[in-house]
Amino acid sequence: MSYEIRWIQRFSNFKKATAQLSEFMEKGDLNKFEVQGLVQCFEYTFELAWKTMRDYLNQEGFSVKTPREAIKTAFQIQLVNEGHIWIDALEKRNLLAHTYDERRAKEAEHLIKTKYYKAIKDLNAKLEELL
Repeated sequence: MSYEIRWIQRFSNFKKATAQLSEFMEKGDLNKFEVQGLVQCFEYTFELAWKTMRDYLNQEGFSVKTPREAIKTAFQIQLVNEGHIWIDALEKRNLLAHTYDERRAKEAEHLIKTKYYKAIKDLNAKLEELL
């Protein structure tokens, strides 16, 4: 399969995941079960985000394999504007996995709502322009 087709297919899935994440964001205050759903939704949206970056970058002639490489290269070519937020999200994946701990779940919710969601939306918009 060509890189161009792969990134477009992956982007389609990323757009759907972003739309689901947006539903959580529009909901307002979340109960503890909804917070767990928000965090899980963010996790798979983030995973699709970096893989979409990787596929797009490969199509553009870059050779990236890891999430960190994809984020750094995407920042260098201005596919993403705030590389530090993406790296932060990458490094906090372990925190996000522990939503059974209420304190960590609240912290994850705060990070998603105040930092990571905007980065996801910005990437979605940028890729939409490139499509």
